[in-house]
Amino acid sequence: MALDDLVTDGVRADSVPNDLEAFWMPFTSNRSFKKRPRLVSRAKDMHYYTPEGRPILDGCAGLWCVNPGHNREPIVEAIRAGAAEMDFGPTFQYGHPSAFRLATKIADLAPGDLDHVFFCNSGSEAVDTALKIALAYQQTIGQGTRTRLIGRERGYHGVGFGGISVGGMVANRRTFGTMLAGVDHLRTTYDRENQAFSKGEPEYGAHFADELERIVGLHDASTIAAVIVEPMGGSTGVLPAPKGYLKRLREICDKYGILLIFDEVITGYGRLGYAFAAERYGVIPDMVCFAKGITAGAVPMGGVIARKPIHDAFMKGPEHMVELFHGYTYSAHPLACAAGLATLDLYAKENTFTHALALEPFFADAVMSLKDKPGVLDIRTVGITGAVDLAPRAGSPGLRGYEALEKAFHEEGFMMRIAGDTLVITPPLIISKDQVGELVEKLGRVIEKTA
Repeated sequence: MALDDLVTDGVRADSVPNDLEAFWMPFTSNRSFKKRPRLVSRAKDMHYYTPEGRPILDGCAGLWCVNPGHNREPIVEAIRAGAAEMDFGPTFQYGHPSAFRLATKIADLAPGDLDHVFFCNSGSEAVDTALKIALAYQQTIGQGTRTRLIGRERGYHGVGFGGISVGGMVANRRTFGTMLAGVDHLRTTYDRENQAFSKGEPEYGAHFADELERIVGLHDASTIAAVIVEPMGGSTGVLPAPKGYLKRLREICDKYGILLIFDEVITGYGRLGYAFAAERYGVIPDMVCFAKGITAGAVPMGGVIARKPIHDAFMKGPEHMVELFHGYTYSAHPLACAAGLATLDLYAKENTFTHALALEPFFADAVMSLKDKPGVLDIRTVGITGAVDLAPRAGSPGLRGYEALEKAFHEEGFMMRIAGDTLVITPPLIISKDQVGELVEKLGRVIEKTA
């Protein structure tokens, strides 16, 4: 019997799983989910659709990645054509044209002399790649004592051991032992007392960058290889860098010969109105980590963009020798490259980044309109991203946030992210003003329902 014949109440049999138990879901409360699943089986433009066909307004761009909207035909067609042409192409000692074309496009979009692209498959791999390049670079230039890596409290840099070591999220760190040795952390840039209800970059907080001076004083600059930060902390609830903070951090790194890495896995490709947040803030880091928006989430891809002097430092010695002993089987996978090329072309054709920048004030005002809803402690916005901190339930931190997630999907028909009791909306960048209004109205009702 054909699958199309297996339909009950308008639901295709192949759109509903036969068993929920086998899949151990990532970053998910598995038991709660499986009691009342939040299933989606189709997506287009600004919406997901449940197996029974109910539309779900996408308030989180999938996982911060579907910036141009879902199932855009140019990307779908590029993947389809790419699969028909070549299923896999190795990039260890061999190459394929689309990898070089995509690297050139990415480098052209990046500011300054961020000219060389190393491909991987995710943001987590991008971070570990950047950290390894930093350590190898310091050795290559004769600074082998520089082995210390500096992250930041409340930072998220993926789930590899390098990423959780420099990351600063308690739940991601506490279970996994001692992690990498020789890691220290800057303090968080968030200070609710002085930054509450900020639109865009807070006026207060540039001085938090001076914490790096203290760390240098404790360990000595000769031991520090690199500092890694997010221009906007996304996974811990939208924490924009204070005005002047990143420039000050760049100055201190330059003063002591420390590499500066921007983790732009979330902020890259239009989330803050530019190809990269580095451009928005007028700061050129030594490396940029990217993923998510490069392929609109259609095919996994990540990477690191390095400044020319870093790349060139490795290009010495016998030409037949491998310069950097690092890489992944699926680095620059042909289908990912096809998706990436089509995605970047779509951004350019539709002026996606410009649209996001122009929409930012309207989006910020809309989200800030929730300020007087019950239990709202703070609201932060930057780019097309907003977060609402809710007062937690007594003795049950995170419960109100989870209830909000449930009600949003099952009762209001929209999808959002949660970080404890913080509600986060990061919709596709093609969102219209009417859809912003719809999303914020739904979010307001959810806040009231969980009060």
